[in-house]
Order: sequence, then structure tokens, then C-alpha cells
Amino acid sequence: MTGGPADGERWQAVAERAARRAGVDPALLADLVPALAEAARTGTRLHRRDLRRFADLGRESAVRGVSPRALLDAYLSAAWQLWPELAEVRAAGSGGSAADVVRAGEVVLRGVCDATAALTDGVAQARRDVLRIRTTERREFVDDLLLGGAHSESGMLARGAEFGLDLAGPHGVAVVVAEQPFVDGSAATALLERALLEGAALEGGADALVATKQDALVVVFAAPDRGAVDEVVRRLTASLPADPGTVRLQRTAPVGRWRIGVGRPHGGSPGVRLSYEEALQSLELGARTGAPGPVFDAADLLVQRVLIRDEQAMRELVDALLTPLEAARGGAEPLIATLDAYFAAGGNASAAARALHLSVRALTYRLDRIRALTGRDPADPADRFALQAAVTGSRLLGLR
Repeated sequence: MTGGPADGERWQAVAERAARRAGVDPALLADLVPALAEAARTGTRLHRRDLRRFADLGRESAVRGVSPRALLDAYLSAAWQLWPELAEVRAAGSGGSAADVVRAGEVVLRGVCDATAALTDGVAQARRDVLRIRTTERREFVDDLLLGGAHSESGMLARGAEFGLDLAGPHGVAVVVAEQPFVDGSAATALLERALLEGAALEGGADALVATKQDALVVVFAAPDRGAVDEVVRRLTASLPADPGTVRLQRTAPVGRWRIGVGRPHGGSPGVRLSYEEALQSLELGARTGAPGPVFDAADLLVQRVLIRDEQAMRELVDALLTPLEAARGGAEPLIATLDAYFAAGGNASAAARALHLSVRALTYRLDRIRALTGRDPADPADRFALQAAVTGSRLLGLR
């Protein structure tokens, strides 16, 4: 660039006035004024090196937390404050060429356009870099929180605070799986996150963290009481597709058929891991038992978890009580289905018969066959408990 010391002082004064007006550091636009003045003098566009410098300044401003609006205000302000200082404009007042003024105006406007475009590109790149780093940190935190690792409890509490979680209190975990996988940044993930976090999404303003893991959506949420758990489930289900024939007035996430597993609330970061394991197990138990769902809550599946805790003992119970049913004509499955319906009906033979589309006499005959083959009476409380445990256990272990 050319220009004497006097020009340099004027350009610096212009930059400082514009910076004060916008409330930014003059260093963020000091290169702009001399670059525009040089372009106006030569009639050329800004050099690539200048544009690279403005992109660097954009990245620097983003790192320093400068408002993009204030930065653009400073750049545009510097341009219009520079205009009357240009030699071509000043000469116009003393008989200079109007064509030179027009040319200078075109060059300055184009230069400001190029400079601000480079500046905003730099800001955007810095934000992408920060977001990428933050996303990586968030994913690492979620992995450490859900899977555990060599991290102190105090360290996890501090990291949790960075992501809006006060892990000192009880937290629960909900896991959503669907036909369409959940991925970071997808419209479905963003919609469900907004449903949980916007406004008073959780009772009492409780904290929550939404993340994706292995194609599922994972929600870690503060659960001081049962009401908080119910509220999270309600908001999730309200934002997911409804069954055919059901009308939802609000927008839902286009993920197809879905299921939710909910873990019980526990304290501290180890409690979050335990709740996550319970949520996953609830989904598995729901699938094994063929329960209607689509929400499977660990608090409602305690009996099923107990039944499969000692797998060997359960296999022995199933073998002792259900294997004899295979001697029946038609095999064991019709009789096991009869037990399922009878237990679901609370021991009411008429209701069970209707559920199976049988006559009461046919259902009673089946119950008699079960009694004869197993030596256990489904109507007797103790025998009924053993038979129901065997039927449920067989479903959970995939034996029937």
C-alpha cells in the first residue's frame, strides 16, 4: 500500500472512531481502512492477502466473544467515515472528476462487501470449530457418564455443571429407539431436545442433557420426584409420532415406530450409569415379554428383573412346570397361552375365555389338563404364583 504518514494517521483516526462507535477493539478493523483507501486509489479489488487477514480477524473476534453485529457495524461505519477522507472525494469539491468519485464509490462498496464476506466467513468458521470441539467434549462426557471410566466423582460433577447438569441430585435416564436412527444435529433430535428444554420444559426448571448414542436418543434428566419422570415421558411421547388414527396437534419427530425405556432415578454419576442400564434393560424386557408399550419403565418391571436374575434357577423352574405341557395334544403353546390369558384376567375364567375366543367349557378343560400334567392348580394361589413365574420367565429368557 502507498500513502504518506499523514494518510496513515487519518486512516488510523477513522478506524478508531468507527471502533468506538461500535464498541469493539480498533485492532479488529485497523487493516480495513488503508485497504479500502488503496483500492479506491488504484481502482482494484481488495487483495487476497487482505481478505485472508479479514477472515483471520473474524475468527479472532469470535474467539474473543465479540458480537458479530457490533463487528459488522464497525466495518460499515469505517467505510462511510472513510468516504469523505478519500482524495478522489475531496478533489471533487475543487473541480475534480465526477467519474473518479463514482469509480471510487464502486470500488469502496465492493471492497466493503468483500471484506465483510471474508469477516463473516471467519466468524462462521470459528463457530464451527468451537461447535466441533464442544460436540466432541459433549460426546466424551456422555460416554464417560453412561459407561463409566477412570474419573473421580468430583471431576464428573464439575464436567456435568459445564453441560447444565447438577449431578449431586438424583437423575434418571430415558432411551428412545425408533425405526429411523437418531443422529447429532438431525431435525428429529433437535425437535425432541427443544420439547424438553424450551421454557418450563421440566417441572421446577430441572436440568436435562440430550445426546445420541448408537442410533438411540438418550435423555439424562433431573428426577427429584416421580412427577419429573412422568413429565419427561409425557413431553417425549407428545413429540413422537402417534399411532395411526390418532391426531397430534403439534409437530412430531419423523422417526417411525418408537419405544422408550426409562430407568429409575439414582444419585450421582454412578446413579446415571445405573439408570441408563435399567433403561436399556427395560427396552429388552419389553421386547421379550411382548408387552404393548411403547413406554417401558424400570419401576414397573422389578418383578421381571428379579425373575431373570438367577437364570439357571429360572430355567429349572420352566423345565419343571412347563415341559410336562408338551405331552398335551397340540403341544405346550396352547396351554401356555391359556395360562397367560387366565393370569391377565385375574383368574376370571369367563374373561380369559373371551380373550382367547373360547367357550368357558373349553377353557376349563384346558385348565384341567394343566393341573393334570403339572400337578399344579392355576386356581390355587401358591401354585398360580409358581406357574405365572414360570410362564413369565420363559418369555423373558426366550425359552417359549
